[in-house]
Amino acid sequence: MQRMRLWKTGWQLLKTSSEGATKQVNKFSSSSRSYSHFPPQGLNSFGLLFDIDGVLVRGRTPIPAAKQIFRNLVDKNGKYKVPVVFVTNAGNCMRQTKAEHLSHLLETEVSPDQVMLSHSPLRMFSHFHKMCVLVSGQGPVEEVAHNLGFQDVVTVDMLREAYPLLDVVDHNRRPKDSIPSTRGLRPIDAVILFGEPIRWETNLQLIVDVLLTSGSPDNNWSSVRYPHIPVLACNMDLLWMAEAKNPRFGHGMFLVCLESLYKKVTGYDLKYEALIGKPSVVTYNYAELLIRQQAERLGWTTPVKRLYAIGDNPMADIYGANLYNSHLQAYRRTKTQQQAKSGGECADPHPATADDTHKMMSDELGVHGAEGRPEGCSSILVCTGVYSRDQQELPSDPTHTVTEQRIFHGHRDFRFDPSLTQPSFVVQDVKEAVELVFQQEGWPLE
Repeated sequence: MQRMRLWKTGWQLLKTSSEGATKQVNKFSSSSRSYSHFPPQGLNSFGLLFDIDGVLVRGRTPIPAAKQIFRNLVDKNGKYKVPVVFVTNAGNCMRQTKAEHLSHLLETEVSPDQVMLSHSPLRMFSHFHKMCVLVSGQGPVEEVAHNLGFQDVVTVDMLREAYPLLDVVDHNRRPKDSIPSTRGLRPIDAVILFGEPIRWETNLQLIVDVLLTSGSPDNNWSSVRYPHIPVLACNMDLLWMAEAKNPRFGHGMFLVCLESLYKKVTGYDLKYEALIGKPSVVTYNYAELLIRQQAERLGWTTPVKRLYAIGDNPMADIYGANLYNSHLQAYRRTKTQQQAKSGGECADPHPATADDTHKMMSDELGVHGAEGRPEGCSSILVCTGVYSRDQQELPSDPTHTVTEQRIFHGHRDFRFDPSLTQPSFVVQDVKEAVELVFQQEGWPLE
């Protein structure tokens, strides 16, 4: 899997930006709450990571089991019993808007600091924030970009208006009668792909133009300008579940088209500076931070011992949770080896190399030693979304998954390990998932 190369320049922004998000105030804000819940005596603490589409809602329709179980996740005052973060690969809105929407659908208060959109970690990519960036997607993409810290933003619509001869696939949008003049823009330094756009042909054409001209689409194409300017992509979901019986194309499908077109034209692979959103480890690092902050608001004084990620997509939710679990295990082994070595004990002669990502995260969060991090992350697959027991079969024996030939719906740059698509648990819906977690942890759930 391609590593995220910008942690050293952006991680320090992660904690401060997410803390800043908690100060947003709307009618569902938690800023006025006074949490006083503690884990039952003698029991471990844990946190819940919920996917949204296919787990809690189908399009605009809430899944009945979701409304039912969320009534049990809050007390009579509407305060959460355990830390809850909603982790979605959607990214066509602001966190506050998504929080209000979830609050309405679930009939339970959700605050912005409980919501993590696919683009949320871009807050920490600070050295891009002063660059001129082209943004692709739908919804208030310009507002979203500014909210994340980007100061100089160009949308695809702004680009096509400045260069009216570039967008000619739709005959009705071609210039009529006379050739309009070009209104040049400042050179574009980077491209940010927030999510699937509405007019794919326009976005594909103009993004390729920008990449082949080093950010100045009024110039001639040149495939020798390689590698191209940086590209950051959010949300790699090939498919997602709405109200239709079958899955719909996601942003991952748009990325497949862009990658194929770029290689067809140039002969080179499109390169990403960063891939963000599930199943990327950077997304789960950020989610862990939000869970820790939720636990602090609950008044918990002990670290969260385990995370449970509930999702409907084996290649995004399950793969990502299992991948993060393996990183947590590697982190704990490395810390144990380092402590043994510093204590004069005999350490593993071939210790695991400490990952820079984990080191910087632990330093920034004030986590010293493996005891400050979760022990693991369990994946729970529900059957109300992309995955259906009637249409797909998960291997019953995890040892056979490594050699099994399966269709890979993940992103091109992620090494496919079939064993990571094997969930820790498979349940019918989110209600069964939460009940299973509380039973596993020995917590009461009224």
